[in-house]
This record gives sequence, structure tokens and C-alpha cells, in this order.
Amino acid sequence: MGDPPLFLGFLHGVSFFWTLHIAPHMLTVSGLLLVIYYFVDRYHFRRETGRVPETEAHKTPLGLVGIHNFIFLGGIIGAVLMSGMVDWGQVNVLGVHRGVQDWVRDGLLIVMGILSMTTTAIEIREENDFTWFPILEVAYLFVGIFITMIPCLLILKAGSHGQLAFLINAVKQPVHYFWVTGALSGFLDNAPTYLTFFNTALGSHYPGMAEAQAVPLLMSEKILYLEAISAGAVFFGACSYIGNAPNFMVRSIAEEAGTPMPSFFGYIVKYTLVFLLPSFVVVTVIFFL
Repeated sequence: MGDPPLFLGFLHGVSFFWTLHIAPHMLTVSGLLLVIYYFVDRYHFRRETGRVPETEAHKTPLGLVGIHNFIFLGGIIGAVLMSGMVDWGQVNVLGVHRGVQDWVRDGLLIVMGILSMTTTAIEIREENDFTWFPILEVAYLFVGIFITMIPCLLILKAGSHGQLAFLINAVKQPVHYFWVTGALSGFLDNAPTYLTFFNTALGSHYPGMAEAQAVPLLMSEKILYLEAISAGAVFFGACSYIGNAPNFMVRSIAEEAGTPMPSFFGYIVKYTLVFLLPSFVVVTVIFFL
């Protein structure tokens, strides 16, 4: 088995939102990382082959159990999409104004989780050595991260009027949007980073125009800028353990299973700089220059 951290980059490529314009970017990054992963995995497999005689090696046929959980996974995706597509008004709960669709979404997510827990055989989770520890560890970590991240996000949200004005004002070309959006998304939450530079692009190309009119124009006349912002916000999430919660989840699960994992900076030095950034350079040359 190859190194789990390298596979994170490939997973992020596969999970990238598939649209007519973004598909080539996704295929490029995913293809590059999958080829790299193949050779790295092949190298480690050859090193391990001599440890166990082939006649004694236990071979388990590839299979998939608990397949009905794909129904609940589809329910989760549907609930998230629904919350972003409808507006059922707001409700005040303990002084917090929140959209009704958001409460419905969260309720559906809980229901999907309960259905999965109750309909999946306990033996399946036992065979997978499932425990709650990785989930709890990620939850504790990201609660702290999101609390301490608030000042950074507020500075970013301030745009050209904040402390990062020099950086935001320097973003002019698609290549700038790709790398600056990506660099910040690798260590901050990618959603506000995406929105910040999305609004920066709107203000740069359609100053003074209402958002309802500017957004369709950006999507049709300046599609390359939107591609750069979207690709940077998503692809660079694999550059650190905190770029996205699943990154740290994979690390925690692997360590619990006894697989040594690099440190926070070790991951960046051994994998981000060596494999991911060169792949992003290829994407830059092909699509954004």
C-alpha cells in the first residue's frame, strides 16, 4: 500500500465539482496524481513483496458491503444541495436568525446518520476497526481552528479596506486568482476565500453594477477568472492537514490503524511541495497563462 497522504490529493481532484468548464482541470490534476500514486504504490509494493512468501499470503477478493449506505449518502448530498437552492425564510431560535432550509438540512443529515447506524450490521464496522476517536479528534481540532480563524476571515472579508489590501489589490490575472485563492484556501476555510475573490473579480470587472447583473456576465464573459477561483479554492485544500477536515480525518484513521504519518510540516515538505504544487504548475501553464 502506498502513502495515504499522497492519496489525499487525488481524492480532492475526484471530489472537484464536475462542470463543462472545470472538468479538464479536474482530469488533469486527478490524472497526474493518480499516475504518481501508481508508481509510488508500485515501488512500496515491490519492497514489501519479499517479506511474505506468495504461497502463504492471504488473498481476500475485492468486495463491497453495506452498499445500501449509498442511499443515505445521496440523501446527504441532496439535503446540502436543497439548502443552497431554496429560501424558506428565517426563524429566530434563542436569538439566532437562521434559514428554515438550514434547519431542515441539518435535521436530514442527522436522520441519514441515524438510519445508517441502525441499518448497517455491527459486524461490518467491527471488521473495519471502526471507532469514534478520529471523528472526535477532528471535531475538537476544527472547533479550535474555526474559532481562531475568525480574525483571519474578517481581515480577508474586509477586502481592499483590510490589512490584506496589498494582496487583494495585486490580484489581476487568472493565474493570480488561482494561486492566491489557493494559497489562502490551503490554510483557511475555502468557502469565504472563494467568496472574497469572487467578489473581487466582480468589483474589478463590473464596478458599480448590481450583483444580479454582474454574476451572469462574469460567468459568461470572464469564465476563466471563475475557473481560476474555483480551482484554487478546491485543489489547494489538499496542501495541508487543515485545508479540509477529511485530510486530518484520513491522517487520524491511518495512525489509529498503525500507519506512520508525517507531521503537519512534514506533510507539506514531503508531499505538497514535491507532488501537489508541481501538478498545479502544470494546470497553470495549460489553463491560466
